[in-house]
Amino acid sequence: MSKKILLVEDDRDIVNLVKHYLEKEGFRVIDASDGAKGLEKLQHEKIDLAILDVMLPGLDGIEVLKRIKGNAKTSGLPVIMLTAKGEETDKVIGLELGADDYMTKPFSPKELVARIKALLRRTERPAEKAEVIKYEGLTLDFSRHEVKVKDKEVELTAKEFGLLEELLKNKGRVLTRDTLLNNIWGYDYFGTTRTVDVHIRRLREKIPLLEKAIVTVKQLGYKLREEV
Repeated sequence: MSKKILLVEDDRDIVNLVKHYLEKEGFRVIDASDGAKGLEKLQHEKIDLAILDVMLPGLDGIEVLKRIKGNAKTSGLPVIMLTAKGEETDKVIGLELGADDYMTKPFSPKELVARIKALLRRTERPAEKAEVIKYEGLTLDFSRHEVKVKDKEVELTAKEFGLLEELLKNKGRVLTRDTLLNNIWGYDYFGTTRTVDVHIRRLREKIPLLEKAIVTVKQLGYKLREEV
């Protein structure tokens, strides 16, 4: 069944653009032009993820987010906030209130689709996390925070371990640099996506089998190829 996305946005051009890209990817989009209508849609529709613009007529996006996270029935709903350039305070407040991600306008619709997919994957399987993941001759043990290649332990930093974990959990899927940066370094990190490239290089150096296994996807990010 198609995932249902609630888009609360009063700019029709943005609504039409986002709907076009999401529907092309098989999502169903329910839209609302203001905060009150957005909350009403949540009461009558089974929504899988919400996209909230911060600047909305009537109830703004921050207030809508507060009500979503304050309601036991909707508190677990993944939420992406859309903010105008320079609204750093809104980003911080939104994240403190429980927003899962944010994008600054103008944004790339393709990047938004990628973030929605990544967020849905994370929230769909919170209890599915395996204690051990194996890939070719590599073993990653979550409980021991240990990585071995052919039974020989490889010393990784916490960020390198987290990066490898993301790649292993999303094998075969393209992960953008922004997604990796947000998932591993967090929203309070003010570095650039170049940081991801540096850590990918270190992983390839420390674990030679990853040199070809981690594929660079031009202008997007990286993916771990499926096992042969």
